[in-house]
Amino acid sequence: MENKVAFVTGGTRGIGKQIAITLANEGYDIAINYRKDNENLKDTKNKIEEHGVKCLTVQGDVSSFEDAERMVNEIIEKCEKIDVLVNNAGITKDNLLMRMKKEDFEDVISVNLTGTFNITKNVVPFMMKKRSGRIINISSVVGVMGNSGQANYAASKAGIIGFTKSLAKELGSRNILVNAVAPGFIETQMTDVLKDEIKEEISKSIPLKRMGNTQDVANVVKFLASDDSSYITGQVINVDGGML
Repeated sequence: MENKVAFVTGGTRGIGKQIAITLANEGYDIAINYRKDNENLKDTKNKIEEHGVKCLTVQGDVSSFEDAERMVNEIIEKCEKIDVLVNNAGITKDNLLMRMKKEDFEDVISVNLTGTFNITKNVVPFMMKKRSGRIINISSVVGVMGNSGQANYAASKAGIIGFTKSLAKELGSRNILVNAVAPGFIETQMTDVLKDEIKEEISKSIPLKRMGNTQDVANVVKFLASDDSSYITGQVINVDGGML
C-alpha cells in the first residue's frame, strides 16, 4: 500500500522532531520544514529515514504566507498529497507585559498563530479534493490557563484552540478532522534553560510529579492521525500530567 504523507512544521527539534520520528515509525512518509540548514535538520532526516520511509525537507518560514504556499506546493508536487498536517512550529519571547516589546508580541503571534493559519489555508484545498485528512494543531495548557510572563505565547496558543474548534465545524462534512494537543511542561530545549530548582518546583505542582517528555505528546498525535480517532474532531487533549 502507498504510504500516507504527514507534514510536520517545526519538525527539526523538540516535540516536532519526536512527532515526525513517531509517525515515520508508523509508516508515514514525512515532510518537515526548516528556516536554516543545520545539524538538527540532518539528524532528524536521518532518524526518519531509518524507518524505511521518505523524508522531504522544505525550506521556509511559516509566518510568511508566500513561504507557506511554496512549501505546501513543493510537498504536493513531490509527494502528491498531504494526509496529515501537524502545525507544531512555535517560538517563545517571554516577559512581563510591562517589559514586553511590541515586536516580541507580534513575532510570537506571527509564528505560532498566523503560521498555523498560513500552512492550514494552503493545505486544506488538497484535503478537500480528497475528502479526507487530519489536522493536528499543537497548542499549550498555557493557552487554557494563562501564565505570568507569557501573555504573547498564551494568546497565540489560545487562538489556536479557537481556530481548531472553528475549522472542525467547517471541514467535518468533508471528513477532515481537526484537533489540538495542549502539552504542559515538557522536557525540551525550551525548558532546558530553566534552573534545576525551578524544574523541581514545577514537578511538585504536577499530580504525576514529573515533567512530560516529547514522546508523551507524540503518542497523542499518533492516535489523532490514525483511524482509531475517526469520530473525534474539534477537541483539545491536554498532555500535562494532570496539571489542569
